Amino acid sequence: MERRVRPFDIYERTFEFAIRVLEVTAALPAVPEAQIARTQLARCGSSVGANTDESGGALTPKERRKYLVIARREARESRFWLRIVHRLWGHSIDVAPDIQEATELRNILSALIRKLEAA
Repeated sequence: MERRVRPFDIYERTFEFAIRVLEVTAALPAVPEAQIARTQLARCGSSVGANTDESGGALTPKERRKYLVIARREARESRFWLRIVHRLWGHSIDVAPDIQEATELRNILSALIRKLEAA
């Protein structure tokens, strides 16, 4: 799987994260345990980008904050499922950089939320 350069734009960065998460889920083995991780990770990993993108169209700062909070929650959950993938299938799927990216996205989203709250 190809590693991509991380863009500075949060919308593009969360989009790339969603693509990477879907690549990871596609590479999981065809066993019942992996199906649970596949479904959960695909949902929360793509939701980070979808909610971040939705925040860009918010009409008020309060609405923008709401979408960013959801995106942060989904980034946290993505990290959880990526850690499971790492523990169970890390020998065949390298998700360590993706765990780091989920952590960084969570931190960036937290900073954006704090900035909105301070305004």
